[in-house]
Amino acid sequence: MITISAVILAGGLARRMGGVEKGLQLLHHQPLIAQVLARLKSQVNAISINANRHLAEYEQFGVPVFPDEMADFQGPLSGMLTSLRRATTDYVLFVPCDCPYLPLNLAEKLKSAVENSAVLCAYAHDGERDHPTFSLISRQLFTALEQYLAGGERRIFTFLREQGAVSVDFSEQKNAFRNFNTLADLQEQP
Repeated sequence: MITISAVILAGGLARRMGGVEKGLQLLHHQPLIAQVLARLKSQVNAISINANRHLAEYEQFGVPVFPDEMADFQGPLSGMLTSLRRATTDYVLFVPCDCPYLPLNLAEKLKSAVENSAVLCAYAHDGERDHPTFSLISRQLFTALEQYLAGGERRIFTFLREQGAVSVDFSEQKNAFRNFNTLADLQEQP
């Protein structure tokens, strides 16, 4: 039986939010990161946050927090690389910090996909769009990811495709992948 830990990716610069720390922004009077954590807690036992700024604020949520090992905000794959290096589980479930409605069966469905397809990674698809930041990646892919990044590549979907990742259908939960990229997005919520 494979073991899974989860990492919430909060290491970006949030340019579309004017540079504020995205995961700490409020939606319905609660930080986005708190809502993501709440939805993950029933799915995995070990959760960490990958952040490059405001580490002390993130530590207040009671889970380990760590920055990218690569300097200069290299994108989500940099956080994924650091996460795979730190992992003590077979697989790491990745989710972004700006999707507070993520599926409550995300880990279960992605795990089933990697087991049934005998692959080392899987990612979510909502019926229309791929969501590669919602992915389950084997720790065994650390070296491949390190080489991919060393070659100057930064696209998550391209990396996953090169590793033979399978797409997992979440079309019955399309709204679960709603993300909040701007401060206006947060204010428009009823």
